Amino acid sequence: MSGSDGPAGRLRIQLWSFHYEPEPMGIGPIAAVLARELAARGHSVEVVAAHPHYPEPRWGIRKRPYRERRNGIAVTRVPLWPGREALGQRLRQEATFTPSLAATAPLLGRPDVAVVVSPSFPGLLPAMMNARARRVPWVLWLQDILPDGAAVTGLMDSDRLAMRLARRLERAAYRSAAKIVVISDTFRRNLESKGVPPDRIATLLNPASAPLQPAPRDPSSIDHRLTLSMGNIGHSQNLEAVVGALESSDELEEIGARLCVVGDGVRAGEVRAAISTGRTEALGVVDRSRLESLLGRTALGLVTQKPRDNDFNVPSKLMNFMGAGVPVMASVDADSEVAHIIRRSGGGWVTDSARLEQELAPTLAAALADPEERERRGAAGLAFAREQFGPDKFATRFEAVLRKAVP
Repeated sequence: MSGSDGPAGRLRIQLWSFHYEPEPMGIGPIAAVLARELAARGHSVEVVAAHPHYPEPRWGIRKRPYRERRNGIAVTRVPLWPGREALGQRLRQEATFTPSLAATAPLLGRPDVAVVVSPSFPGLLPAMMNARARRVPWVLWLQDILPDGAAVTGLMDSDRLAMRLARRLERAAYRSAAKIVVISDTFRRNLESKGVPPDRIATLLNPASAPLQPAPRDPSSIDHRLTLSMGNIGHSQNLEAVVGALESSDELEEIGARLCVVGDGVRAGEVRAAISTGRTEALGVVDRSRLESLLGRTALGLVTQKPRDNDFNVPSKLMNFMGAGVPVMASVDADSEVAHIIRRSGGGWVTDSARLEQELAPTLAAALADPEERERRGAAGLAFAREQFGPDKFATRFEAVLRKAVP
């Protein structure tokens, strides 16, 4: 890499991300947005990522690191043994990625600053070691608070040795990072409760990974009975229970309401098994053009989360629904970050996921029957997205964090 022009000018930036393009959903597209926007500002950007594998390992397996360019960005790929169907496969995936990352790190150039995305959580260890060895400041970009999320979802026992070690790594990462970027105020409060100084935390909502629409949608193009769910189908979405509740609703059946599920993940089989009528269709992963067509036609975008005591993520589908001008129907914790964003923006409806059977179907039916209110809330969500989720504005805020991290 070429030399830096100093803190006020061009920076050499390494972005370490477990997920990256061409992965079609989740963190990968969001990380790619940041890389492209920083490069467009004249910075030298290098990405260090795992071989693509999410939401399913359809890109095969690579046994050695390799380099490629994606949209003008230099990407160093690290091998891993992918798998997400069971906890053992997930642990194996992380256990092969982390040493591969550690072995590849010495081959990389020395940046002015590194941005490290979590998850991968174990991948923080080689990132910290590399930053310390090269005396490079690094910024932790938290997309999930893994120890807490794993405990709440039951993936890890809070009393086991693995959890205790995870807590130690978490504390070490918070101490080591020059700055920590979190995606919600919920995350900020979580870190502050663990003793992280507030001035080291920056709250930046994730950008939309799909293009923001320039204007509200044409009402004549909308299918007023269609609701769309898209993205990862994992443990936290509770989507099989949602499908069951919507399929059993006489009110939704009476108005001919339909649900289209786009995406894949470890619970996709359970979601398909929950479908008992022709009113729900599971399409799996679709290409960009078909997804854009669905976003243009759907009356509502569905965002769901399992009821739990804490809120550990803000799904990227929320930003993309709002950025497309699609009003959102949410089944989430009433005090979650998703609920706060929807209420603050006026971009949809919030139902309590703890009262799934009582609230979601009646609220969905009422929204489908009120096109004028849907149009108003869709326009409000789009206006909010253009202010808060635009990639250019997001990158400007992130760039400011990076400059504060560089001595």
